[in-house]
Amino acid sequence: MPSRENAHKFASEDSYVVAEIQSPRIRAGEPVKGLNSNIPSVSKLRKYTEQNISTYFKIVDFLVISTAIFFLSFFPTGHNLNDLIGLYFKSVIAGFVGMRCLNFMTRYRMETIRNPFAKPDRQVIAWTGAFVCMSLVAYLLTIPLTRSALELIAWYFFGLGLFIGLRAFVGFLVANLTKQGRMSRRTIVIGNRVAAERLMTLIAQQPGHQVELCGIFDDAEANYISTGTGGHCRIRDMDGFLEFARISRIEVLILALPLSEQERIAAILEKVWVLPIEIKLAMHGPHLPFRPRACSYIGSIAMVDLLDSPIKQWDYVTKHVFDMIFGVIGVIVLSPLMLTTAVAIKLESRGPILFKQKRHGFNNEIIEVWKFRSMYTDMCDPSALNAVVRDDPRVTRVGQFIRKSSIDELPQLFNVLTGRLSLVGPRPHAIAARTRDIQYSKVVEHYFARHRVKPGITGWAQINGWRGEIDSGKKIEKRIELDLYYIEHWSIWFDIKILFMTPIRLLNIHNAY
Repeated sequence: MPSRENAHKFASEDSYVVAEIQSPRIRAGEPVKGLNSNIPSVSKLRKYTEQNISTYFKIVDFLVISTAIFFLSFFPTGHNLNDLIGLYFKSVIAGFVGMRCLNFMTRYRMETIRNPFAKPDRQVIAWTGAFVCMSLVAYLLTIPLTRSALELIAWYFFGLGLFIGLRAFVGFLVANLTKQGRMSRRTIVIGNRVAAERLMTLIAQQPGHQVELCGIFDDAEANYISTGTGGHCRIRDMDGFLEFARISRIEVLILALPLSEQERIAAILEKVWVLPIEIKLAMHGPHLPFRPRACSYIGSIAMVDLLDSPIKQWDYVTKHVFDMIFGVIGVIVLSPLMLTTAVAIKLESRGPILFKQKRHGFNNEIIEVWKFRSMYTDMCDPSALNAVVRDDPRVTRVGQFIRKSSIDELPQLFNVLTGRLSLVGPRPHAIAARTRDIQYSKVVEHYFARHRVKPGITGWAQINGWRGEIDSGKKIEKRIELDLYYIEHWSIWFDIKILFMTPIRLLNIHNAY
């Protein structure tokens, strides 16, 4: 976020009793020293969002339609293998067309999923339109779906019953998930206390809302008001709020501020954009200054989406599946090299084969990252206070080779399989990492914005030659710039590009030692 002059100034820390949140090691639900309330506890149950449900529903529709078309056309085709393979692919095409038609007609809106019988005429129209499109595709692809008009009518009503029955079943499941609190999103409101409480009252009146309110933060007075039984606490400033949001695993931040307070909104965004959360501006006044389609909604309350999570919902699932598949492949293919490296390390010097180090992970969480040990055991530096330099006497002969070739990073494939790392992402830095005795976060203002996504084994900065020793502020600034570029431009194809470019870039060992 660009800096803003004359931005809204937060209250002076001398004007109220303060209590800092200092340690990123605190877990949600644990009491915070100095605060007179507990951090809102995080449910261990798996949660689902509206986007999750909508996406899963699309997949189910696609699978059901494709399978139904395949089996309804199976018997007329006989049992010739080539015919069955051809029919399978034709059924997939017809199923995809049907799903896209339903998406166009219904948009898979959550209000429709929750109550499919609220507007039954629209459901019938949606199915009719999809059925006509699928019938046309079946005719063009010569899918032997029917042999008479009577059969076509029968399939239409059969499909309509299946269509409505499936929606009734999913609506029942969604209702149960909502009752269990598994569709709620951890939310905190920033703004004037009175306006924020009025907004939360309105949200609470919305049927089926998915808001788990964790508190209200008045940025002008630096007060945090808990909605639980813990009373309220005071946080020093927006930096304290950022730490609170990370520990509390906040997912959504709502600004209860009027549009006229642009400087105040800009000042808040300047601080909170480093969090991996959605940021919305509530539009709950009588006059909506935007077109309805430009807003998202909590019930009937309009919200302007100011910032979104960099990798969210189905993109997150895609990236996770990508990591698991290629992570397993990497472990299998590279296991002989890893075994050879382990033997070489053990033969050259005493000590463990692996070196484990605490580093910053997603949302500033502390994670343990594995590497092959490249230093003598009694000279290892888990804190990374003293960075490795050229011809460093702490590095073994095997260590020199595996560091230059980045073979020492291969055990991080197991970190990927455990979900701590991604294959591609900003490289995780040690907690105390610094350049010229200054921590990275002090050198680069928005350093922690790189933690809005999972760290990775390789990244865009490394592909562009920024690997090895960080001995100047310029080097860490350039790396952060490239990390943020990756986050803002992420796509699964970008990950594939980086992954396949990595072996080529590793040939450049100029800065690796």
